[in-house]
Amino acid sequence: MKTLVQMIKALADENRLRIALMLKGRELCVCQITAALKLAPSTVSKHISLLEQAGLVETRKKGRWVHCRLPDKPAAEAKRLLECLLAARGGRGVLRHKAGKC
Repeated sequence: MKTLVQMIKALADENRLRIALMLKGRELCVCQITAALKLAPSTVSKHISLLEQAGLVETRKKGRWVHCRLPDKPAAEAKRLLECLLAARGGRGVLRHKAGKC
């Protein structure tokens, strides 16, 4: 139950929810997420850290860039929660900005 509560708390913030929705079916660089949300890189990093701690996002470093994606094998609770959110969104993307190559 604690894990589910942690996931719901992580997604209770509008920007963290937008990040999770942006990552549907793709991997994005933190710089792309930062540009799309028009937030400071440190703010986006904190949001991603909280999503990662809740098991909703995975990150990998490639050189100096950090790339984020939804987990390949999320915990059962995370999988159900993300599926519900993505279904409710109707598959519509929230990424409005096309950032340069990272």
